[in-house]
Amino acid sequence: QVHVVESGGGLVQAGGSLRLSCAASGSIFNTMGWYRQAPGNQRELVASITRGGSTNYAGSVKGRFTISRDNAEAENTVYLQMNSLKPEDTGVYYCYADSTIDYWGQGTQVTVSS
Repeated sequence: QVHVVESGGGLVQAGGSLRLSCAASGSIFNTMGWYRQAPGNQRELVASITRGGSTNYAGSVKGRFTISRDNAEAENTVYLQMNSLKPEDTGVYYCYADSTIDYWGQGTQVTVSS
């Protein structure tokens, strides 16, 4: 059975930092990453990382966010270090893990106050 569990959201002032974590277990995962959704907006890709470590970032977060990954045998963990946060980074952040299908976490709220 596959489990995808996120942690690390919260409230932070503009310019601050947060670190999100996502632990996925129960399968072998290829690409893992993060999407976010702000109220009234579509879900958008924030960053992704392949099993081999290749990364991809949305233009709006390049240079501020860093995605990394730990491929332990029993559990793959992906991290999103978010620095220099802006109010427009506010939203629900969803982790996904790609196996034969995509698995999603429950989402974690990130709120950046101005």
